[in-house]
Amino acid sequence: MSAIIVAKDVGRWYGEVVGLSDLSVSIEGGVTGLVGPNGAGKSTFMKLLVGEIRPSRGALTVLGETPFANLRLYRRIGFCPQQDALYDHMRGREFVAALVRLYGFSAKESNRLAIRALERVHLEDAMERKVGEYSKGMRQRTRLAQAIAHGPELLVVDEPLSGLDPVARHETLELFKELGEAGTHVLLSSHVLHEVQSLTQEIVLIHRGRLLAQGSVGDVRRLLSRHPRRVRLTVREPRRLAEAFLRFDHVGAIRFHDDDGLDVETRDVETFFKDLPALATELGVGIKSLESPDADLEAIFDYLVG
Repeated sequence: MSAIIVAKDVGRWYGEVVGLSDLSVSIEGGVTGLVGPNGAGKSTFMKLLVGEIRPSRGALTVLGETPFANLRLYRRIGFCPQQDALYDHMRGREFVAALVRLYGFSAKESNRLAIRALERVHLEDAMERKVGEYSKGMRQRTRLAQAIAHGPELLVVDEPLSGLDPVARHETLELFKELGEAGTHVLLSSHVLHEVQSLTQEIVLIHRGRLLAQGSVGDVRRLLSRHPRRVRLTVREPRRLAEAFLRFDHVGAIRFHDDDGLDVETRDVETFFKDLPALATELGVGIKSLESPDADLEAIFDYLVG
C-alpha cells in the first residue's frame, strides 16, 4: 500500500512557539493512531494535513496533493477537530447539512447526508434539537457526524473520544473500525493509548514536535531492547526465587511487594521467559501469577519519552 501522507522536514511555529520541528514521516493507508502527550504537536500536524495552516518549512503531501488552500483535496478529507466550535442556535441536522453544502452538495442531498451521518453517531433522536442544548458528548458526536457525512477518502480525527461516556466511546470505536473496513483511511489522534491500541496496531508517536517512533505495536515494543523490562510475579516462595534470579546476568533490580510478590527488571525479557518455567519447576516455588506491566502501549510510550 502506498503512502497517503508524506511529510519531509516539516516545521510549524507560531512566533517563538514551536508546534512541529523537522517532522519527517510517511503514513500508509488504513487506520493509524497518532499518539503523544498533550503539547506533542498532534493537533498542529492534523491542521497541516487538512490545509487549515501551511508549514513554516518543509514539504507535505496528502493523498498525493499539497493540502493548503486546496479546495479539490478539501472535498476528499473529513476533519473532526478537537475544538468545540459549533453554532449553538442551529439544530443538529441543520448544522451538519450546512457544512456538507460546503463540499458542493445540493441542499436536498446535504440534508439527506446529514441525517444519515447523525444516525451513524446515534444522534437520530436529537437531530432536531438546538446544538446549544447538547451535552459535551453529543457535541463531540456532532463534530464527528459532519466529518464523515460526505464520505471522505481520509478521515482525520483529533481526540474524538474526549467527553464521551463508555457506551459512546465503544460505539465510536466501532464506527472507526467499520469505516476502516469499508476502505476509508483514518488517522486518529489520542493520548488515551489503550483506546488507540484497541482500534489499530499501526501507530505514530510524536513528542515535542518530532517523530519518536512508528510502526506496529510489536515493532515499537522491540525498541525496548535497550531498556530494562519489568516482570511481576506472585509466587509461594518469593525470596528463594529472587536468590535464583540473581544468578542471571540479564537480571538487574529485584523488589518485593506484598507477601508473595516480586518485581524483576531484566535486560533480556525473551530469555527470562524462556528460562523461567524450568527454574520454577526446579525450585518448586509455585508461580501463582505472571504479568509484564511494560508490555502495553502506555509503558512503551513512557519508556521512549523517558
